[in-house]
Amino acid sequence: MDFKFLINKKIGIFCNQTAVNRNDNHILDLIGKNPNIFIKAIFEPEHGIWGMDDKRAKLIGNQRVDPVSGAKVFNLLERSLYPPNWILKDLDLIVVDIQDTGARYTTFIASISKLFESASKHKIPIIILDRPNPLGGVIIEGPIPRPNYQSFEAYHLLPIRHGMTIGEILLMVNEMGWAKDSKRVNLSIIPIVNWDRSNYLDDTKLPWKKPIPYIYDMNSLLMYSGMDLLRGTNINVGFGTDSPYLVFGTPWLATSFFKEKLDMLKLPGLSFEEIEYRPRGSIFNSRIPKYNGKACSGIKIIVNNKTKVKPVETATSIIALIERLHPREFRWEANGYIDKLFGSNQLRVFVAQKKPPSYLSPQYMHDEIEFSKFRNKFLLY
Repeated sequence: MDFKFLINKKIGIFCNQTAVNRNDNHILDLIGKNPNIFIKAIFEPEHGIWGMDDKRAKLIGNQRVDPVSGAKVFNLLERSLYPPNWILKDLDLIVVDIQDTGARYTTFIASISKLFESASKHKIPIIILDRPNPLGGVIIEGPIPRPNYQSFEAYHLLPIRHGMTIGEILLMVNEMGWAKDSKRVNLSIIPIVNWDRSNYLDDTKLPWKKPIPYIYDMNSLLMYSGMDLLRGTNINVGFGTDSPYLVFGTPWLATSFFKEKLDMLKLPGLSFEEIEYRPRGSIFNSRIPKYNGKACSGIKIIVNNKTKVKPVETATSIIALIERLHPREFRWEANGYIDKLFGSNQLRVFVAQKKPPSYLSPQYMHDEIEFSKFRNKFLLY
């Protein structure tokens, strides 16, 4: 489209390192040198514009500036949830171009919802450059968060794995008035072409960019949609290794007996191997991994069939089994963090009741069915 809708406009862009085209050219490079498009602001999400290793944005005084476009950079999570009013008054349009993860833990949608609120107040139109859901658009898994447990990691009423593109979700947010005080924006969506809902990101031949710094490939992204729940426990989930979300363990896990019980569940699309590993922190990761520097007994997850894997069922089964095998050592993280990730206290209560792991997924199946019906009117593909 040659960016015709941006010509002679003063724009803000919400993006990160994933905002590239098929030829791996970044949106800031594609339009930053166009003398008829005026990039006034770059809004960055969690982890920054370029990820953890942010070498491109430089400091001029107290301002961070993109060296290609000269635009100021505003963080929408760490410093303030909203852009400053003075920059919004100078914008004609806001463009959103970012690759989501397909799982509701990621804070991008929450940050964009806050941007909606600011844009509504200043009557600034928003254009979404839609991108595929990297986990496909068919499978839905996990519960819908209950209002008392909503957080930036469970911000809207979406299952953990929602099967929607970022454009479809933001259309839903706008039409349903899910932004604060039911604020709505003048929203346009530039749709994807040639995407089938059954396609995962690696089926599209689009360039792979880590959507968040500790997701290295498609298999870790797939398992992230379930295994991120383990961050609500005292189990290491592969942070400090080169395989986050595909490895988990602790110094005290009895892996041989545990793997035997795990194999008996016949979790679809996966197999498991016993491993020994030692998590080590990295200067590129702000999180110090659990059991940093300590020898851990663990399990390696092997994805055999991505279309059959149920990451949420897998993760909840692992948590329930470890608690039953090691009730003295197993702990939940403080302040009910698991409830924020899961979206309710259902998982924690279920584990306390020591029910068989396979009994949990039928309890949130009603959420999956109802959401599948509800989302239909917002699907663009």
